[in-house]
Amino acid sequence: MAKFNFGGVEEEVVTRDEFPLEKAREVLKNEVVAVLGYGVQGPAQALNMRDNGIKVIVGQKEGSASWDKALADGWVPGETLFSIQEAAERGTVIQYLLSDAGQRAVWPSIVECLNEGDLLYFSHGFSIVYKDQTGVVPPPHVDVALVAPKGSGRSVRRNFLDGSGINASFAVKQDATGRARERTIALGMAIGVGYLFESSFEGEVYSDLTGERGILMGALEGVMEAQYNVLRQHGHTPSEAFNETIEELTQSLIRLVGENGMDWMYANCSTTAQRGALDWKGRFREAVAPVFADLYESVVSGKETAIVLASNSAPDYREKLDAELKEMADSEMWRTGAAVRSLRPENWKK
Repeated sequence: MAKFNFGGVEEEVVTRDEFPLEKAREVLKNEVVAVLGYGVQGPAQALNMRDNGIKVIVGQKEGSASWDKALADGWVPGETLFSIQEAAERGTVIQYLLSDAGQRAVWPSIVECLNEGDLLYFSHGFSIVYKDQTGVVPPPHVDVALVAPKGSGRSVRRNFLDGSGINASFAVKQDATGRARERTIALGMAIGVGYLFESSFEGEVYSDLTGERGILMGALEGVMEAQYNVLRQHGHTPSEAFNETIEELTQSLIRLVGENGMDWMYANCSTTAQRGALDWKGRFREAVAPVFADLYESVVSGKETAIVLASNSAPDYREKLDAELKEMADSEMWRTGAAVRSLRPENWKK
């Protein structure tokens, strides 16, 4: 592992130079990787491994939309596409990529399929860390590890195809074979990560649940709505409010942050923007800090887990989710967004 300095703290990471794809293929040459679940992370990880020459099979409920997607992606029933349980029986690496509620629901049938020396692989620490709520307790004769890409499945696949990869954390919870760490790193490289940094199941799930509810999704949408609404209340047009709230962020400023950091983005904006941002960032930080503190406590205590499992296990879960997402899509802000996106140069009609 290579040592890197992150903000004054030295950490070890695994890069492609130290653990190239050829080494990953060698480590995994006798493995059959069974990807259980073809919803969010499953397609990207399965396709990337297949493209990298790893022996992969997929487990998914026949007749589901995800089964049809797997068929469209070239997985063949009876050869590389099976029921969830049959794939688990055939695999030596079991990538447990069902939804968190789904993992709890089918675990009793999956645990029976785990043979001595198998590797039970997660991309989220949820089921293991909150085992009192999920019932997911692996037997002692298997390796247990995770590789958690820091992005959606779409990003994992898109970055793989453009050659950049996506960063991921990894952790080993149980090493029954003495090879769990090597196998886990090999799987990370096989799914096409940029680099791997070490964490724990607890560290991954606490940071992930906080991040999703916080700055990555929940807080981002919340503060966007707040600013957009204030601008509209003061007479600004929908297009002006949207451009100043979202379009400039996503199409200009956040790209500068991604390239060289927030300070670099500040340095490449007007002096008026710099002064205002520097003056106001502290007020925003102090205003939201208590909310983030409450959020983190809710995650660690298991309260968020209970909410997720209850909601996502309800028979009308999909209908309620679709209704909530439709409400967001039908809001003036995001209807305006659709119109603004249609006017981007790449979408102009020739």
